[in-house]
Amino acid sequence: MNIRSRKRGGRQLNQRQLLFLMGLPFIVLTILFYYIPLYGWIYAFVDYKPGIPLSHSAFVGLKYFKLAFSEASNLRQVMINTLALSFLSLLTAPLAVLFAVFLTEMRSAKYRKLIQTTTTLPNFISWVLVYSVFFVFFNLNDGFVNQLLMKLDLIKEPFNMLGSARYAWLFQTFVSVWKSLGWGAIIYMAAIAGIDPEQYDAAKVDGAGRYRMMRHVTIPGVMPTFVVILILSIGNVLSNGFEQFYVFYNPLVADKLEVLDYYVYRIGLTLNDYSFATAIGIFKSVISIILVFSVNILSKKIRGNSVF
Repeated sequence: MNIRSRKRGGRQLNQRQLLFLMGLPFIVLTILFYYIPLYGWIYAFVDYKPGIPLSHSAFVGLKYFKLAFSEASNLRQVMINTLALSFLSLLTAPLAVLFAVFLTEMRSAKYRKLIQTTTTLPNFISWVLVYSVFFVFFNLNDGFVNQLLMKLDLIKEPFNMLGSARYAWLFQTFVSVWKSLGWGAIIYMAAIAGIDPEQYDAAKVDGAGRYRMMRHVTIPGVMPTFVVILILSIGNVLSNGFEQFYVFYNPLVADKLEVLDYYVYRIGLTLNDYSFATAIGIFKSVISIILVFSVNILSKKIRGNSVF
């Protein structure tokens, strides 16, 4: 028995070593791209100028953090834009769940694959091409949407959707949903596939139809996955992304589309104020960590389980 136990323990140890070796490249990449760059946070505490060695830069303490919250900074409007767009993104998060349920309930496998492919494809298109597509449809002069609405006598003058500050947040949310809906639904389709089929059989025995099975079996089955993704999304409310707002940015919507990531880019790389940009980046990271742990604790108290 002892010899067999040792053999089993040896095989188990080998499997653990194999799993560790499989995950080692990702661990190394995480350390290289997420932890080693944290050394750069030191730039937020010195008056760094390009071309001057860091050792010769004057230590200024919390100067740039105080500047970020002063009236001279545009951080207040930037935070409003960031939080508003993140809130709209969280508000549309259930669409991926409903879309996944819709796809799994389709009887025709042919049309299901067609719809899934066409809705997933935009995720692999660069934001430059996405902007080109929406420019063709919504530009002021000869956009397809403007031309169609004018021919139908629904509008008298063309409407500049790409330059409308009033609808900038809603329009960017629509663009983001169009690009990510199909890809986001894949995760929930996998969660639906993992639901025990006996639950559907029991529901059928109880006389439940398709709608009731969706409501009482499918949706509750994907809720744990949805909660985990929602927690991670709340932790990233200050990370709207950079590429989308960089390509859609123009003077007419500048006050509405300057989110935190774009603000850091503009301050750091355009104005060459690396210390101030680093201070903003630290502020963003600290707030994101606090949000993740806070929502995780709240989820554990309300639902009884959490991400970690």
